[in-house]
Amino acid sequence: MPKTTPPLWEQQQARLAAYKDAKYNFDPERSNEYTAESGWRIDDYQQDLLAEQPGAPEEHGSWEAARVVLRRYSFPPPDLITGIFPPDSELDQRIMVLRARFLFFTFWFGVRIGGIVDEQRTTADGQQEQVWGYNYRTLEGHFERGQIEFTVHKNLTTGEVIFHVHAYSQLGSIRNPIYWVGFRLFGRMLQRRFARESLKRMREQVEGLVNGKEPWPTTQPTPVEATV
Repeated sequence: MPKTTPPLWEQQQARLAAYKDAKYNFDPERSNEYTAESGWRIDDYQQDLLAEQPGAPEEHGSWEAARVVLRRYSFPPPDLITGIFPPDSELDQRIMVLRARFLFFTFWFGVRIGGIVDEQRTTADGQQEQVWGYNYRTLEGHFERGQIEFTVHKNLTTGEVIFHVHAYSQLGSIRNPIYWVGFRLFGRMLQRRFARESLKRMREQVEGLVNGKEPWPTTQPTPVEATV
């Protein structure tokens, strides 16, 4: 009988455990100071998703599908970033190990979910929108420092659904001079590729769920490990 390969999160239990008590490599309480003028990269991206009828988010609609994709962290391009975490872990304060691939190298970084958004907001033009999402923050040992937030928004008046990504980041401490040069040369390009492909994959996966090409999860969404 062929030997079964354990899931990726079981293979990486030691790394997950090592980050349990790790601290952030920046101070989230000073986020108002992290601006382009002070040397931080500020990124905002958004992607239109399938629209719904006006009103509350629809059952098995686009907004709900985006929540599923966000929870399982399956939207990043798997040849660049894979998120690893126990499938039964609670989203709040979840530790994730990120496997990053760059050229011929593989790097392992730790991040922690720093906050969950679940609320109605008033838009700039006075309309109501339903918003859900979360951010994660870099832990000690990460080559970058900062926070990235992923949110899905439904305009309750128009039915428009949007996936939004907001981040602030800065190059962290990299002791290896080869890695330092590599990230100085290619880090920004990789950030933009991550955003561009994540937006595209989010739309594709949302459409797959809404159009019945993929079954809806019956329990807590589980990670998709570089197979999509």
